[in-house]
Amino acid sequence: MNNDKNTNSGLTGAGKTVTSTLGNTVGGLANTVGGVLGAASRGVGETVNGATGGLGKPLGDGVANIGTGIEGGVASVAQGVKDAGEWKTNPKK
Repeated sequence: MNNDKNTNSGLTGAGKTVTSTLGNTVGGLANTVGGVLGAASRGVGETVNGATGGLGKPLGDGVANIGTGIEGGVASVAQGVKDAGEWKTNPKK
């Protein structure tokens, strides 16, 4: 018996539709929040650099780098949520 056709029908198909929509929505929102945090921290870092010159550059760069790291981490989590919503069992392959 071919189970491929049965995996997307009935309750399973409805469940996949709901979780996919939810996963994509939550993942998209997370990407938005991560992008805003990343951009804001880079802006703060540039402001610190501009206001303090070379003296504050390590602090300004650090703030910018932290935000970029948070943005990347949130993007990774968001992709995991999307993959889970699509019932991907091993999305790295």
